[in-house]
Amino acid sequence: MFTLLLALIYICFISLGLPDSLLGSAWPILHQDIGVPVSYAGIVSMIITLGTVLSSLMSDRLVRRLGTAYITALSIGLTAISLFGFSLSSAYWMLLLWAIPYGLGAGAVDAVLNNYVALHYKAQHMSWLHCFWGVGASISPYIMSFALLRLDSWNKGYLIVAIIQIILSVIVFLNIPLWKKCADNDYEIGDRKQTKSPSIKEIITMNGALTCLFSFFSYCGLELTTSLWASSYLVQTKGINEEIASAFASFFFLGITVGRGIGGFLAMKINDTKLIRLGLCIVALGIILIMIPTSSVLYLIGFVIIGLGCAPIYPCIIHMTPMIFGKEVSQSMIGFQMAFAYIGFCILPPLFGFIAEWTTISILPWYLFALLAITEIMHETTVKKTKIM
Repeated sequence: MFTLLLALIYICFISLGLPDSLLGSAWPILHQDIGVPVSYAGIVSMIITLGTVLSSLMSDRLVRRLGTAYITALSIGLTAISLFGFSLSSAYWMLLLWAIPYGLGAGAVDAVLNNYVALHYKAQHMSWLHCFWGVGASISPYIMSFALLRLDSWNKGYLIVAIIQIILSVIVFLNIPLWKKCADNDYEIGDRKQTKSPSIKEIITMNGALTCLFSFFSYCGLELTTSLWASSYLVQTKGINEEIASAFASFFFLGITVGRGIGGFLAMKINDTKLIRLGLCIVALGIILIMIPTSSVLYLIGFVIIGLGCAPIYPCIIHMTPMIFGKEVSQSMIGFQMAFAYIGFCILPPLFGFIAEWTTISILPWYLFALLAITEIMHETTVKKTKIM
């Protein structure tokens, strides 16, 4: 029964990844259609991430009230409705409106599922589950590219993904009894309901908490900045066609997906800390490759390598959270991690957009290097403070 539940969680992680790369893939055409500057993508992203911050911070309280199953089902349903709203949008204000419920749904399901897996499954499953997130994130740019090339409409790209999300939402709702049958194994059932959620002060004063949170902040900023601006960087700096650039950008997510598949096997032999260090080194190599003024093939390889390097970082930090900070506070801590991650999503990609507007988008690799350095420093400080190896 627990294995069947794991299979269902794999499906949920696909649904988490599906919408994440749509905006960056569509934006080179989308911003022209609705008549706004290229930098306005950052504002849409900011609204989405503000919603995810709020729902992530509330995740512990929500789980204590409703349980993981209902939060997951309701959140996926909310994101499905929001994506359908995106597909109907014909003006910029409509995108901003539908970004609100999308963010609220995405944050809650992300936090509760990550904590559930960190508590109940081994490190390789965390990596493979996030690999399935990468499957969703890798598929959606191809869907958008198909919509742009064959259907001549970014709206229909959003519509296709919305329909897929609706189907996945129905699957989760129909399988809520499966979660209940596994309730005896669910840490959220029982003792946790008898305790209160830890306060903000209790969370941030834990040894190593702030540096761990800021490593999430900088890393997630790096990841979303890459995905959001890769297409525009290739179009404006490398002179690549919009439709081709949209497909090229998807190779970043392909790198993450393949990397997490491989990382699951490596996690059987290598601990989380060493996998994070390895990933950071690989990201540095990929950034160097997209800086070199050579052929479009090398740029493609560079984005794949950045994705490969990103692969183990996010799942490994989450997986070691219960071990570092304790099972009793892991849901709250992971909620805070998700919040800091989404604050990074909210601030750092649009910040690059405004910097690029004032200067040039060609500075993208240097911006990514700065975020990489911050992530490395924060991670190593966390390792030192918590004395993990």
